[in-house]
Amino acid sequence: MGIAEWDVVVVGAGTAGCPLAARLADAGRRVLLLEAGADHVRGFPEVVRDPTRLAAAVPGAAQNWDLPALLTGERLTRVPRGRVVGGSSAINAAVFIRATPADVESWDLPGWSWDDVLPFFRRLESDADFPHPPLHGADGPVPVRRLPSSPLADAFAEAARTLGVPDEPDKNGAGPPGYGPIPFAVADGVRVNTAMAYLSPRRDLPGLTVRGDTTVRRVLVSRGRAVGVLTDDGPVHAGEVVLSAGAVGSPHLLLRSGIGPAAELHARGVDVVADVPGVGADATNHPLVYLTWRPTAPLPVASPLHGVLHVDDLELLPWLAPFGRVMGTNPEDGDLSVGVALMREDSRGRLRLGPDGAPLVEYRYLTEERDLRRLRAGVRLAAELLRAPSLAGLGVRTDPHDSVLDDDAALDGWIHDRLTTAVHLCGTARMGPDGDAGAVVDGRLRVRGVGGLRVVDTSVLPRVTSRGPAATAVMLGERAAELMAGA
Repeated sequence: MGIAEWDVVVVGAGTAGCPLAARLADAGRRVLLLEAGADHVRGFPEVVRDPTRLAAAVPGAAQNWDLPALLTGERLTRVPRGRVVGGSSAINAAVFIRATPADVESWDLPGWSWDDVLPFFRRLESDADFPHPPLHGADGPVPVRRLPSSPLADAFAEAARTLGVPDEPDKNGAGPPGYGPIPFAVADGVRVNTAMAYLSPRRDLPGLTVRGDTTVRRVLVSRGRAVGVLTDDGPVHAGEVVLSAGAVGSPHLLLRSGIGPAAELHARGVDVVADVPGVGADATNHPLVYLTWRPTAPLPVASPLHGVLHVDDLELLPWLAPFGRVMGTNPEDGDLSVGVALMREDSRGRLRLGPDGAPLVEYRYLTEERDLRRLRAGVRLAAELLRAPSLAGLGVRTDPHDSVLDDDAALDGWIHDRLTTAVHLCGTARMGPDGDAGAVVDGRLRVRGVGGLRVVDTSVLPRVTSRGPAATAVMLGERAAELMAGA
């Protein structure tokens, strides 16, 4: 065993890893933060800074891992994940909505009640619109803003009211769900990723070292304890190892390190360090389809996203600008869309080692009949939204046609053909109480069966949150730093 060069090595400078490393450094720990992507010390490129575009999330972008995943059966898709300091917070839509109190309470784990995590949600944010306690913070590192409205955004808000959906002015307010403006991690027209928010102010701290372009191959374990990691540049030794490489990267590293289901590891020729059956299991996400409609006249907007509708376990997200233009893949795109996502799926996916040792995500979407029924209801609700008087005069729905909407079997086929993912993977190394055979980490985020090793990212969430998980991932980093202070 080598001599520990660092108190803590954090693998992954992403949405959770940046706040974790920053807070540990604040507490006086010697922290090494490793990231496979680039570290833009002198400033992020425009493709990362511009919150109105998602060009960094397209296949081939330098900041995108562009991972393979199976949606259903053998149907393959590509999944964008951030490969840059800041992680996926640097390439996403900057939506910053917390988990709900019901989400948190469903974890049913000591130390993780809503009252336990709310102080960390407050601590991480500076909310310009709702800066007051007890729900909000005014001086945290992440700026939270609702963007200016537009006539089209106002038309969607009125359409939601026509359907009897209540207004929800504060999506982070822990109140009843409805339609309301999206809180964004945006300031002065810039997407603020967690590297900007947490690392930039601490670059001169002697206890914090950030290394970009560094690939970690596995965790080094000696006598049942993690003692460091092996990188392409050689071993790094530390008193404690934290995996914050995301819900794909972290379980993949566990499996490559011999920590996971013993039978699967043996089958892939990996020496077993600890038999932890839950690694890669219990994956949940948000299945998603898009309805499209074509405006009859140009509709100027201030932002491609503004409001979102939540009702029961469904999310309806209107895109106010053509998706092809937002992604930079089709400048001539003229269609607008409404995303329909199921936010509480019953189906469970998994992550495993592929034949070449790379991670393979199997979402296994819609394997439970209830999921298909609920998504079917969501599509019909979105169509009804587009028929509301405030929107009906602005354009024509192009897909699906009424004949499809009126027939369950036809609509089910339409959903399967157009199914995609919201890219909100959770649960691949989930936390749970003692005695929970499927739990990978305990309530202090320590990996079962291996000392000195933790996982801190959305891998540990027992179930995908019923809102996008970005804000919750930041909270995990904040909360984990506090837990690590208590060992």
